[in-house]
Amino acid sequence: MSKYNYKRRESSVARAGNVGIGGSNPIRIQSMCNTNTNDTDASAAQALRIAEAGGELVRLTTQGVKEASNMANIKKAILDAGCDVPLVADVHFNPKAAFEAATTCDKVRINPGNFVDAARTFQKLEFTDEEYAQELEKIRSKFVPFLNICKENGTCVRLGVNHGSLSDRIMSRYGDTPAGMVESVMEFLRIAREENFDNIVISVKASNVTVMVETVRLLVKAMEGEGMHFPLHLGVTEAGDGEDGRIKSAVGIGTLLSEGIGDTIRVSLSEDPECEIPVAVKLRDYIASRAGHDPIPEPDTILPGNPRDHAMPFYGKEVSHGREVSQPLVTRSNEFPVMGLDFDLQPDWHYVTTANTPQLYSDDLPIVLTTSSDNRPGAFMSWIDRFVAIGGKNPVIVMMGFLTTDLETLQIEAAADFGPLLLDGYASGIAIVASEKFTRDEVNSVALGILQATRLRISKTEYIACPGCGRTLFDLQKTLAEVKANTAHLKGLKIGVMGCIVNGPGEMADADYGYVGAGPGRVSIYKGKQLVKKNIPAAEALPALLALISESN
Repeated sequence: MSKYNYKRRESSVARAGNVGIGGSNPIRIQSMCNTNTNDTDASAAQALRIAEAGGELVRLTTQGVKEASNMANIKKAILDAGCDVPLVADVHFNPKAAFEAATTCDKVRINPGNFVDAARTFQKLEFTDEEYAQELEKIRSKFVPFLNICKENGTCVRLGVNHGSLSDRIMSRYGDTPAGMVESVMEFLRIAREENFDNIVISVKASNVTVMVETVRLLVKAMEGEGMHFPLHLGVTEAGDGEDGRIKSAVGIGTLLSEGIGDTIRVSLSEDPECEIPVAVKLRDYIASRAGHDPIPEPDTILPGNPRDHAMPFYGKEVSHGREVSQPLVTRSNEFPVMGLDFDLQPDWHYVTTANTPQLYSDDLPIVLTTSSDNRPGAFMSWIDRFVAIGGKNPVIVMMGFLTTDLETLQIEAAADFGPLLLDGYASGIAIVASEKFTRDEVNSVALGILQATRLRISKTEYIACPGCGRTLFDLQKTLAEVKANTAHLKGLKIGVMGCIVNGPGEMADADYGYVGAGPGRVSIYKGKQLVKKNIPAAEALPALLALISESN
């Protein structure tokens, strides 16, 4: 696969109900209900709204056998309404629920991190090779019977690994790493292949976009190395809501789609599920429009490392808290920040398009690089790699224009175009040219959101917030809004707002503070991984969180 010329990865085909996933099928769009799965009417109504919005698969949480069994009633209600959208059961911790769901649903998602292994405790456990092998046999003993039921019923399986729910066993060998996430799913895939079961879709997700992208790339290589080509579901977990949620999702999902990776996607927003669909459709269609673009030159030489490592630093000034501060706005390697706001393009800088052959300059003035290619990330990467290969040192500011007058579309398209460049170190600075309809603050907010999503510059509070599901037992959208209203001024803090413990403590492991659903109307408060207040009434949770932040800062 070329990172310069767009082409979809060739995968095998999985089938959930009447929907084919992978192969030559279109990239599928999906979402997840946040209703109580035992409430047939509410769940069916929401699933119908998702389908009407364009969702091609609908997932519901199935905590136990009762919820898994009721999926049949939800399916009947949907069919009676004239809709045949496939239903997906989401299972954690409970193989019995997975067995039941395999007889009632079109697809069942299980999490390799907790299908057999105990819930994550964050304790460092030690396993001998013999003990580790015994643990793998435990997986086989539970997983094979599940696969047999799926075979009998034509049920698709999603193996869905989350960064926040790796087992202590995997952590003992691989740590909290992309390699651990990949091995977690490969253990199950090897068993499935031995059992001749291939109706499988895979996802490896994280709330940290850089981790998510690195892990999916690593998984593709690992599968290719073992002759596997299963279709992939993409998503950024706990992306949050509003602009942040859209930008984080577009950076992560868009980067992989631009490499041809991905067969089904979900944009996880802390909003009503049907709101996710238009965002996912815009992102999918924007990337797909690159198909058939004019060929982009493949560099003869690619120097190792980050292309930005080879660039001279770019200096300027930034407005910070109402005063100008002199500092490097674009720097080498992983120093911060990467882009400066309020810098003006200068007439003596070098203005170049990717259609020009790279050449060396006798000065260290910035290059402002533009392109007319339909595949802008690929064209920029090719030009910069060729420039660096001949010894070019000038910092490169990548400038892109966007014709849209819709702010959400600008967020999605800019994040999808700049994301791959920033994640892989191709730009020393970014410049967005947008409609006059947008204010400078709006455009700058998009730029800073992209830089924050790529972990290159932290300029505001970051919220790690799940979209909510039937496990969430408090008003997540309202709570997130209240937390934001009280903490948005705390630049640089990471705060997790999580509906339940499935991914909560793990996915927000690098957060400074966390608000995690613990039961009906109950919440636990964390400082980092440390549980500070356990199972307190929801009415007391926000004051407790704010008090903890105040005491610690």
